Amino acid sequence: MRTHAQAVVIGGGLIGCSILYHLAKHGWSDVVLLERDELTSGSTWHAAANIHGLHDSTNISRLQHYTMALYKELETETGQGCGIFQPGSLYLAQTEAREHQLRLQEAKARRYKMNFYEVARDEAERLHPLVDFDGIRCIMYEPEGGNVDPSGVTAAYAAGARQRGAEIHRFTPVIATEAQADGSWIVRTPTGEIRTQWVVNAAGLWGREVAAMAGLQLPLIPTEHQYFVTETIPEIAAMGRRLPSVADRDGEYYLRQEGLGLLIGAYERNMKFWAEDGTPLDFGHELFPDDLDRIEDNMMRAIARVPAVGKAGVKRVINGPMIWSPDSAVLFGPVPELQNYFCCNGIIPGFSQSGGMGKLAAEWMIEGEPSLDMFAWDMARFGHWAGKAFTKARVQDQYSHRFKIHFPNEERAAGRPVRTRPAYEMQKQMGAVFGLNFGWEHPLWFAAEGEPREETNGFTRQNWWGPVGREARMLREHAGIIDVSNFAKYEVKGPGAEAWLNSLFANRMPAEIGRSCLTPLIGKRGGIAGDFTVTKLGQDEFMVFGSGMAERFHQRFFKAVPLPEGTSFRSRTEEMGGFNVAGPKSRELLQRLTNADLSTDAFPFMRSKRITVGGVDVVALRVSFTGDLGWELYCPVADQVALYGALLKAGSEVGAGPVGSRALMSLRVEKGYGSWSREYSPEYWPQEVKFDRLVKMDKGAFLNRDAYAAIAEKPARDQLIMLSIAAKDADATGGEPIFLPDGTPIGQVSSGAYGYFVEQSLALGYVKAGSAKAGDKVSVAILGRPHDAVLLSEPPFDPEGKRLRA
Repeated sequence: MRTHAQAVVIGGGLIGCSILYHLAKHGWSDVVLLERDELTSGSTWHAAANIHGLHDSTNISRLQHYTMALYKELETETGQGCGIFQPGSLYLAQTEAREHQLRLQEAKARRYKMNFYEVARDEAERLHPLVDFDGIRCIMYEPEGGNVDPSGVTAAYAAGARQRGAEIHRFTPVIATEAQADGSWIVRTPTGEIRTQWVVNAAGLWGREVAAMAGLQLPLIPTEHQYFVTETIPEIAAMGRRLPSVADRDGEYYLRQEGLGLLIGAYERNMKFWAEDGTPLDFGHELFPDDLDRIEDNMMRAIARVPAVGKAGVKRVINGPMIWSPDSAVLFGPVPELQNYFCCNGIIPGFSQSGGMGKLAAEWMIEGEPSLDMFAWDMARFGHWAGKAFTKARVQDQYSHRFKIHFPNEERAAGRPVRTRPAYEMQKQMGAVFGLNFGWEHPLWFAAEGEPREETNGFTRQNWWGPVGREARMLREHAGIIDVSNFAKYEVKGPGAEAWLNSLFANRMPAEIGRSCLTPLIGKRGGIAGDFTVTKLGQDEFMVFGSGMAERFHQRFFKAVPLPEGTSFRSRTEEMGGFNVAGPKSRELLQRLTNADLSTDAFPFMRSKRITVGGVDVVALRVSFTGDLGWELYCPVADQVALYGALLKAGSEVGAGPVGSRALMSLRVEKGYGSWSREYSPEYWPQEVKFDRLVKMDKGAFLNRDAYAAIAEKPARDQLIMLSIAAKDADATGGEPIFLPDGTPIGQVSSGAYGYFVEQSLALGYVKAGSAKAGDKVSVAILGRPHDAVLLSEPPFDPEGKRLRA
């Protein structure tokens, strides 16, 4: 066994072998995989191993298509069979909502030239004559859908890795991982130790135990999962071809051919946890006792759809463990608090995603950043607040509603509340309907007396559409008070504060006390890794404001620039609350509560001051994400209720009141303001989002300056645009493809909302540079159906910024 390696992968299942293969494929041949038992032990060997390309997330769809294509390449490259069967997959919609989902996926497939399209009932009956299609509204077909052999795929990854020089050691458990001062690790086994630059935790069912060796707690918990295989079905035996799989997600089961019978699996409501306190170290290729009674309801729906199932005997039952994260997506990426420790844990649709995960993991470790923005997978989306109780509640919800549609803007209640601030109870009594942001409860909108306090969910406009419009119009016509406590807040102090911030961010930091600036954070590939507001409060004191949900994500960047001696950096997010008071009467509202001069001359746009508002000392910034006249006020969290009460009382005197984040989305889209993880992401360059003006190349070195320099003079590949859409009962939400009138795909929506003040359905999005210009007509696939739209030359609200700077 080697004593030194560029990376040590812990775990010899499907994902560990894929990461090893891709590390070697990307040029790291000095890599080692350690497996405590035999390859495929744990969850890999008993998986149903279905493969499909389409996902609600465009980037995940792209990775799944990469994975499906890779399996054939692996067979050719290694000579190891992957047991690939691709008879296609039929996707059935029993409900209007499922039809909307499938039609939107079909539109995305057209944009990316993926093979997924609608078929008529007679064609579906020809493809799968055993299915009863009564009651089905819409049928989509994916010709490349199917399944693979779990052991074959894992062996092929392993063979490909070995051919490129990687080592694999079976029956070699890891007993310790020890961080070294230089950022490297020592990985200890009973047969020796390896010093490595990177540790990769791909330990599957034992991901929690391996993480604990490094002092890390991962929000994961295993469950039991069952599927069964029928005896030979005569109609299949006589068919002479393989039948496509059936995705009847409204029926809450999956079904495909296995041998001359059918394989049926289910995610039952009466789910069962396993090994909550830790996976037994001696577990390997064992299964649990059969418990088909638990999935009886699902089985009966499968029998109703495919009557042949009910006539066939059960040949075998597989009841094995799976390990889940709170949102059923992988925990992926480098651990922000540790150096060179990479996680890839909690994978559910592993055989559809294994290649994509391996590819992105290799890019991240070798090149410093993945080629696609995968924040939806980034382990940094969860923080310390995602404890065992939260994880268990969320996993129970995810498992038992595995095939439930994840609607746009949907907020699920399981495990909440987990983080609240003092104003939470007050807001609750005021009718607030809450959402979740990095664990924090924050108001989405406020129900009036007699209005429901629970949201409906769907792709069309829901029960919150009216109340949100009421709030948005109130703010534009009078004023509104928005709780922005979930924004990330950081304090930088000391003689090196300004120099450190200039070394971190791309813009030039404010040199004058009271001035603020907007600045991008540049990623390893020159893209937008973050957008921040920085204000100078004192001679050696700054505050930085950014995306709350990205706080842990951004730690990786903050830690990449060493702090000067005597300078401190700390998060103030938990200890400070904040409110945005905005609208044409916001100055009048605030002036009732403070002696500070809020006139334009005394307190201009993009300035900050320490003032007292309603008897509470605050940091006040003349900025507003609404695009309207406004201030953001930040105070100690202990003063949040007092400040909120004072603002609401003064607000009632000028026609103002509380406003939630749903209205804020509408207001910022009216103004054309982008948002991190929607418009701004590492995939997009500054010149593509009009941020190049904020990158000061003449100021000296800053983080990833060379990466930006390499792309700074390149023409934009895509351009950020704004659309007005002829939509009547549904608005764009993000991800909808944009087409030219002749059907040519040119881009996709990044954010969408109804602009209540300007009375238009609006969207921000990206189109290929040069493909369309202001005034051009295009089509947006809302609900998967074409909706006429036109590119706007400027935002419909206050395009000159007169109200913003009033």
